[in-house]
Amino acid sequence: MLPLSVLDLFPVVNGVKPSQALRDSIELAKRVDELGYTRYWIAEHHNMPGIASAAPEVLIGHVAGVTKRIRVGSGGIMVPNHTPLRVIEIFRTLEALYPGRIDLGLGRAPGTDQLTSAALRRSGREVNAELAELLAFGNGQFPAGHPFEHILAMPSDVVTPPIWMLGSTQAGAAIAAQLGCGFAFAGHFSMSEARGALQRYREDFEPHGTLTKPHAILAVSVVCAETKARAEELALPLKVSASRLGKGKPAAFATIEEAKSYPFGPEDHAIIERFTMGSIVGDVDHVRREIPRMAETLGADEVMISSLIPDLAERIASYDRIARALLSA
Repeated sequence: MLPLSVLDLFPVVNGVKPSQALRDSIELAKRVDELGYTRYWIAEHHNMPGIASAAPEVLIGHVAGVTKRIRVGSGGIMVPNHTPLRVIEIFRTLEALYPGRIDLGLGRAPGTDQLTSAALRRSGREVNAELAELLAFGNGQFPAGHPFEHILAMPSDVVTPPIWMLGSTQAGAAIAAQLGCGFAFAGHFSMSEARGALQRYREDFEPHGTLTKPHAILAVSVVCAETKARAEELALPLKVSASRLGKGKPAAFATIEEAKSYPFGPEDHAIIERFTMGSIVGDVDHVRREIPRMAETLGADEVMISSLIPDLAERIASYDRIARALLSA
């Protein structure tokens, strides 16, 4: 059975307060835990009015506390925005509280615009140097003579949770392969390089530590409804968001009714086509066919579903249908 997981951006819908968006996504987490999804990962974005998950490390602890079995993690912690030692301390603490249920997904981009990135990042250091330091704190393997070699990341009796590299290009795949860690490809917004990136990850993978063979997660945007027509309606707000982002005008997610009357222009089509490439939108039979087919075609071991449907009940219902189609025994 193909493992299915969830990527949540804690979407903020027009007319709904961001604090309510947080509470809505907690309800989703509880439900997908019951449905048998493998992981529930929380994205990190800043200065985006349509995304409330600015502090995934806080949300991970809360979600793990209100769920029972699902793995909870970051999709991801964006390395440029954090000091390496603090990341390891936070995630070891989470691992101590919820042993065997925490994932540490790492991204090399800031997850925001340049100005906000400057407000978040004070060190000015190159991101790969930050990543190397973070990993050294995680495995306790600074080179001899390094000024940080005797710093103890607490709690010291807890292993660092499994590390995953996130990426949307072959560069991220190459780093994941070199580190011998899991790789999660961001196909939910950038599917064009998925085949090449996953292939490179598998071919170049070097086993280290507990991961003896490659494990690739493919994130995919999926909307599953009772009919194809209804699924296409539920997917309209994501197209509106893609249009706005492409024009540098991010906003809260449109409601379905607002999206139906959105004035898409000629310039929107290329933006939307690029952003939604690989999206799976349709009824249960369509989703049942297409998710496994895409995983097999691109070489993914696991599919992580992003369903940015503005209505909470419809969003949960979409995950329910997918689970019944592909996770039922």
